[in-house]
Amino acid sequence: MGKHKKLKIALAILCTLIIIAVPVCYYLIYISYNHLSVNSYDINNDKINSAVKFVVVGDLHDNTFKDDDKELVNQIKAQNPDFIIADGDILNDDSPNSDIAMSFIKRLVKIAPVYYALGNHELEYMENQNSKELLDEIKATGATLLEMEYKDITVNGVPIRIGGMYGYAFDPNGTTKREDMGDGIYDFLKDFEDTDRYKIMMSHRPDSFVFGEASKAWNIDLVVSSHDHGGQVVVPFLGGFYGGDQGYFPEYIHGLYKKDNMHLLITSGLGSNTQKLPRFNNVPEVMVVNLKK
Repeated sequence: MGKHKKLKIALAILCTLIIIAVPVCYYLIYISYNHLSVNSYDINNDKINSAVKFVVVGDLHDNTFKDDDKELVNQIKAQNPDFIIADGDILNDDSPNSDIAMSFIKRLVKIAPVYYALGNHELEYMENQNSKELLDEIKATGATLLEMEYKDITVNGVPIRIGGMYGYAFDPNGTTKREDMGDGIYDFLKDFEDTDRYKIMMSHRPDSFVFGEASKAWNIDLVVSSHDHGGQVVVPFLGGFYGGDQGYFPEYIHGLYKKDNMHLLITSGLGSNTQKLPRFNNVPEVMVVNLKK
């Protein structure tokens, strides 16, 4: 076979692969913003004397699904949750306003009580706007905003303490010394853990409890996080590509983990802001959590 013929065959194969790859890649990006998955996780604990179900959503980033989010809201409603956690980054730091995010939260409030934790995009949005009006807008939806605060609730006879905190649960040295942590975080966590209730901490970044001695030091039953979008790009057989402070192919990226004294639950979220790489092979998630004895 001549060189020219071999070259033609090689080019034909390459063109065929490109023709196949382009629509496949487009599809894997498309489903990562427009399809929905519902994933359930069971957590057992002796403090739970009757079943409690809640839904976790995060990282909407102003993403809108079919029929003005009707499908998304219906999927959440179909789970019949006792309460809902909105774990931050519901809007973008450069959103022109909070309308899409607040409309979404208002619809969730009609389903069940909503507990809202701030993410980095809420904080940056307020900084860009030079205003804290967003906090009042969140509260006006009927959701309970928790940032360095907690609330004691009883769900189906189960006493629960739910709190929210964006900051790191350790100091720059990875330890938990009061004098080094700053911003009142040490005192808040000591107060938060001082109860026999089942303790849920909404922490937008899993990194806040992954590093240092945080997972050993604090007596918290469950930390609920989002932030990393499941790795943004999900590589077949390898998992999420990138995860904030954890870097490339992070260990704690999506799902339920047992780390030292606590469970860590991380949702892959519902959307993405503008990044170097789009969500890829990464279907948006409604996370359902079943607390059991």
